[in-house]
Amino acid sequence: MNGRRAAAEFPADLAWVNTCEPPCLADSRGRVALIHFWSYDSVHCINQLPMLRQLENKYHDGLSVFGVHVPKYPAQRDGAAVLKAVNRHHVRHPVANDADWALWQALGIDAWPTLLLFDCEGALAGRYVGEGWQAEIDAAIGALLDDAAARDLRQFDPAPVAFRPEPRMPLRFPSHVLATPDRLYVSDSAQNRILECTHDGRILRQFGSGNPGHWDGRLAESGFRHPQSMVRVDDVLYVADTGNHCVRRIRLDSGATDTVLGNGSVGRQRPQVGCRPDAIGISAPSGLAAAGERLYVALAGQHQVWRLDPVRDRVDLLAGSGLAGGGDGPAFDASFAQPSALALLPGRLLVADAAGNAIRQVRLADGMVGTVAGGGAYRWGCSDGRGEAARLAHPLGIASDAQGNVYVADTLNDRVCLLDVATGMLATLQLDYRFREPHGLSAAAGALWVADRNAHSVVRVDIASGACRRIGIGE
Repeated sequence: MNGRRAAAEFPADLAWVNTCEPPCLADSRGRVALIHFWSYDSVHCINQLPMLRQLENKYHDGLSVFGVHVPKYPAQRDGAAVLKAVNRHHVRHPVANDADWALWQALGIDAWPTLLLFDCEGALAGRYVGEGWQAEIDAAIGALLDDAAARDLRQFDPAPVAFRPEPRMPLRFPSHVLATPDRLYVSDSAQNRILECTHDGRILRQFGSGNPGHWDGRLAESGFRHPQSMVRVDDVLYVADTGNHCVRRIRLDSGATDTVLGNGSVGRQRPQVGCRPDAIGISAPSGLAAAGERLYVALAGQHQVWRLDPVRDRVDLLAGSGLAGGGDGPAFDASFAQPSALALLPGRLLVADAAGNAIRQVRLADGMVGTVAGGGAYRWGCSDGRGEAARLAHPLGIASDAQGNVYVADTLNDRVCLLDVATGMLATLQLDYRFREPHGLSAAAGALWVADRNAHSVVRVDIASGACRRIGIGE
């Protein structure tokens, strides 16, 4: 042995969600093993998945990757929900759900994400907390494999793939729907495309090839990666291309796509005078709203809200210190926790602050930030109420209609709520429909449209009667 502490084995009762053959670390002897502890609600964990995929591809003959999902919310204790997240993000290595935090506590883990690296003899070789360690982990894996080869310990067999696929359906984990008087635009997120449809679900056009990537082009010749929120301004559709860490612009007359914010790589830069918006590295833009030519962008991975003028190529910070939190106050002192969706009302911008389990607002006149309902990174729940007495669980969607009604997708409570912004009163909509992690919302044409992501569907809710109808997109 090399003096490092040997790794313990996976507990026998650990529940693996995407494989019928529970793996064991002993079978990885001769290979480097990487265990990542994550929770599927965390943008920082999600940002890390592409890095893991790149390492798996590069070291396919020497690296075994294992995921251990440790839930933050009660709904995530269900292995079926974790499997949905695994499939939504195209994870192909074994993932366990550590529902009772047993392995987390045994190994002394205290933050999401955390990665543990083990050498070819099963000894702990590195511990990495948070994002941004790709270069260091890559170099460490290479060095460990070279050392194992020099000592004739290395095995070159590929790691087995773990895969329990979803049923084949036209949509795959849609995260957002945008309704206009005569059109539906659907972010078919796990298929990396935007669909333009009629209200009855007939597909008219597709933007994005379906293959993940970041390139401009017309219609299906362009490339998106896990697109989410959308907003339409005249004949332009703006898309939060979350997996590419940028905002895209689709010109609906020609179908041409280009990029207006973000350089296509994850980063945490801030707007600088004279810097082109499409040259800035940003993290996980997830929510969009528009007022005239001005766009508002919720950057979930930077815990901020930005303001973008795509016509004049200008961008500035509207609110958020950049530190995760739930503090109200002046624009640049206030803090958000993974802001994920936006809605405009006269004089204010509403923010679905997902990791803060709250609905926040930014006063547009002076940038003052306040909490409307819910609040607290560890103060989740499922209850109606006024202001801070209301309880939410990771709200990912918000929308307002022409009458000023505000609707909230309380995602990990599988419900949609009505919010009275004036009083802060939050109330569950009593609907005869079971949602499965509702995400994006849009209110138009007398209806509330819901992207029901884990059911791979779009649902139309008649605002007057409350009647719900699944829309057969592409069926």
